Order: sequence, then C-alpha cells, then structure tokens
Amino acid sequence: MPTIENKLWKIRQKIMEWSPEAEAKLKEIPFFVRPAARKKIEKFAIDKQETLITVELYLQAKAKFN
Repeated sequence: MPTIENKLWKIRQKIMEWSPEAEAKLKEIPFFVRPAARKKIEKFAIDKQETLITVELYLQAKAKFN
C-alpha cells in the first residue's frame, strides 16, 4: 500500500514544470540515465519547494549530485 509520502511525491511530480532551457540541458544527459537524472532533479526541486525547474535549479542539482 502506498504511503502518504509516496502519494504526495506523485502529486508534486505531476505539477512539476521544466523551462525549455532546462529541458534542453536534460537532453544532453545520455538517454539511458536520463529518467533517473530527471527524478533526482525533480526531487531536488521539490525539496527546495520549487515547481519550476530552471537552468539555474538544474545546475544547482547537477553540482550537488556530481
């Protein structure tokens, strides 16, 4: 049975938006790791209470995970 936290995560993920520039940066990541990278970046954004992923936020997440 899904936990409340998992349900909230799915709801937040549905309202997450990517700027076109951040989406272009995401496409630079190899296709086979892109879904995992997207999930990590979106979790990073949610933890910062952001719903729009900009290039700046993308770069912050990249710096944290590299």
